[in-house]
Amino acid sequence: MRSSPVISLLKNLVNRPSVTPNDAGCQTLLIERLEKLGFTCEVMHFEDTLNLWARRGTQSPLFCFAGHTDVVPTGPEHLWKFPPFQATESDGKLYGRGTADMKGGIAAFMIAVEQFIAQHQDHQGSIAMLITSDEEGPFINGTTRVIDCLEKRNEKIDYCIVGEPSSTEQVGDVIKNGRRGSLTADIRIIGKQGHVAYPHLVKNPIHSCLSAFAELSNEMWDNGNAYFPPTSFQITQFNAGTGASNMVPGDAQLQCNFRYSTQLNSEQISARLEAILDKHQLNYEINWTYNGSPFITTPGYLTDAVSDAIFEINGLKTELSTSGGTSDARFIAPTGAQVVELGVCNGSIHQIDENVNINDVEQLTLIYQRILEKLLC
Repeated sequence: MRSSPVISLLKNLVNRPSVTPNDAGCQTLLIERLEKLGFTCEVMHFEDTLNLWARRGTQSPLFCFAGHTDVVPTGPEHLWKFPPFQATESDGKLYGRGTADMKGGIAAFMIAVEQFIAQHQDHQGSIAMLITSDEEGPFINGTTRVIDCLEKRNEKIDYCIVGEPSSTEQVGDVIKNGRRGSLTADIRIIGKQGHVAYPHLVKNPIHSCLSAFAELSNEMWDNGNAYFPPTSFQITQFNAGTGASNMVPGDAQLQCNFRYSTQLNSEQISARLEAILDKHQLNYEINWTYNGSPFITTPGYLTDAVSDAIFEINGLKTELSTSGGTSDARFIAPTGAQVVELGVCNGSIHQIDENVNINDVEQLTLIYQRILEKLLC
């Protein structure tokens, strides 16, 4: 059994059932450790979400570790090899909900900060942590609200590492230096219900919309750029019908999602989609949900420091990537901060028997500490 500081802390965090938006005492545990290091800890409680902004120092540059204590639900607990909220070591891995996404990252950067400060009491600049309990949920009262508060008082983050599980096969083989934007459309196609034997008296909404959505599926939205693949459009839900084989439904409900590059913005996408629906003379209602803009941290001071630290600790030449879903980095980057995501491997996240390699967490801790040394010494 391993008893390293980072694994001990990770177990303590995993054993707290912090399903969104419940923090379950995780942030209290972190505050106790941070205050001993000289951090000023500011709790920001918005509606059902607990957030923590902790800062040590007043000078620039301001380096921030960001993450979330909330986890997704476990699913059927009887299918788990070990109880999901009882961190269990087996075959060099630690099992439990949140081990990879992303309590492993939080434990690693907490211990990295402790070790860094022990060796560099008079480091340059400032260190901060931004922790939320609302990343896996609606993301309304979490990081975005904290950033709003920081912006109002002109408290600017210069460099930020989000501890999301970015790695694929080995810790540090991939870091995320950007993410695509996400935009969702919920569409109701309105027809006229009636008997299938009297087609002249009905307007079938399924038939009406097929050609329009075929065009949308084949549309070339953009060509991407050096950092992003072309924008993608996907239909995620299509519901219609009354349950009777002799009835034409009165409407059809569709949901579609765009993952888009910096070549486009949400207004351009929505205008183009609605123009295609209008072109096909559809009667429709549409509701847009804006999930976040694309962002990119171009290669430079932060990416170089992170890449060099990874190489020095584990000998890997990292890959910069913008693939995958969204993260809270999308709320931090628009403030002007340089942001990257670096964490453990993501192969088991959100799955039954979520787990993390113990050596990976210990290695990530060393990488985080080395990044601090490069940026603040």
